Amino acid sequence: MNLIATLQERGFVEQIAGVGIDDILKKQVHLYCGFDPTGDSLHVGHLIPLIGMKWFQQAGHVPIALVGGATGMIGDPSGKSQERNLLTGDQIKKNVLGIQKNIQQVLKSTDFLLLNNFDWISPFSFIDFLRDVGKNFRLGPMLAKESVKLRINSEEGMSFTEFSYQLLQAYDFFHLHKKYGVNLQLGGSDQWGNITAGIDLVRKETGSAVFGLTFPLLTRSDGQKFGKTESGTIWLSEEKLPVYEFYQYFFRMPDADVIRCLRLLTQMPMDQIRKIENEMKEEGYIPNTAQKYLAEAVTELVHGKEGVKIALAATEIAKPGAKTELSVASLELLEGEIPFFDLSSKEVIGAKLIDVLVSTKELASKGEGKRLIQNGGLYLNNNKVDSDAAQIQQNDLIEDKLLLVALGKKKKLIIRIKK
Repeated sequence: MNLIATLQERGFVEQIAGVGIDDILKKQVHLYCGFDPTGDSLHVGHLIPLIGMKWFQQAGHVPIALVGGATGMIGDPSGKSQERNLLTGDQIKKNVLGIQKNIQQVLKSTDFLLLNNFDWISPFSFIDFLRDVGKNFRLGPMLAKESVKLRINSEEGMSFTEFSYQLLQAYDFFHLHKKYGVNLQLGGSDQWGNITAGIDLVRKETGSAVFGLTFPLLTRSDGQKFGKTESGTIWLSEEKLPVYEFYQYFFRMPDADVIRCLRLLTQMPMDQIRKIENEMKEEGYIPNTAQKYLAEAVTELVHGKEGVKIALAATEIAKPGAKTELSVASLELLEGEIPFFDLSSKEVIGAKLIDVLVSTKELASKGEGKRLIQNGGLYLNNNKVDSDAAQIQQNDLIEDKLLLVALGKKKKLIIRIKK
């Protein structure tokens, strides 16, 4: 397979630095992609480089996932209008562990290396770094980098700390080339300047020609930032985002975005993707069919087959109006996936449903509850609630223990009766 042609067909390639990349890929290559630990989890925007690495991995090449324990202490200015807040050493260590786990979730196979640039950058003294690395850089090209120009001309400006970031990332490429034979760096399109800085450093120090390949940054057709919702970021760590909510993000993807996401975020064959795209235009197409393919594929990539099983079960159980038989065993699958509230029987039985929901703070006010009912959006145990005076009775409880409530299509909660 021609890997570059495959990636280009899927819309994966933004730019390539260097001539002859197809030739070097005829043999096994070592390549790398960096991830700075700015948080304790990666998010869905990071899936593009991770899946890019996976394509190379499956073609027989050896990817290196580089966690930026050192560069994360500086902060990459690329794509940022303001300087990042500097993190403490303890925060960096915690974040490194979190994103290492995410990388292993996606790449799964043992055919990759996981490294931390703190191991080779931290021993440098400031003077040694300036003498050995800084001497290779000229201010003209550094100032010409797009990320630098935008910030220097802004009101915020750019600190020397951030300005030096490209030297650190460039040194990573040189170090990995020298020690592991790495001759290709992958990254998002905002990394172009940092990648080319590394290519120049390798050439000056070794005379070797190395390559860079950038991916497009994933954006949504409605202008929203990909991976951001009203309730927050779509994280890869289950500890920060339940599998059910992760699945639902892709299941609710607008039709305008779903095909592009199938191309970029899955390894589904292009023939199958084109078939799905054609079916979406045909009469009789069942809405969200393409989204279901997408949600299952991406959830399996990140959370495995067990994650898909949990997400599908939770989706079916929590669907407003669903005829699925509800049981305590099935609803307990949702713990950790949707909010659970422990209330006493005295607080619940005989009380108005709206009052109980306001007490959980999942409903802002009684007025909001009334409007929700008028619009047909409030469900108790998957049955539509028609009156704002509706009270909770003992026989509403599932096995005398639980209540499932849906507030509109997206928000669900479970009330558990304390003994």
